[in-house]
Amino acid sequence: MMKLIALTAVAALTLSSLTFASANCPKYPKDQWMKEADAKAKIEGMGYKIKKFKVSGECYEIYGHNKEGKKAEVYFDAKNLNIIKSEID
Repeated sequence: MMKLIALTAVAALTLSSLTFASANCPKYPKDQWMKEADAKAKIEGMGYKIKKFKVSGECYEIYGHNKEGKKAEVYFDAKNLNIIKSEID
């Protein structure tokens, strides 16, 4: 029984760490962040088609497609839009 409890705890910790795995963006005061409308326009100017745009921790995050039409999940620095993390399918 103790092994089952221990395994369940390890599995829960593993899943929670995967669920909350996001990009490690630099922290800036919110007044230094690029305005969301400006960020969306600039990201689209980079060739991304945005399906969903959100704030994720200290990052701007998009779900959509890149200029090649591949599915993309991209985390951007909220101040200068440097790409911090990108997952392309």
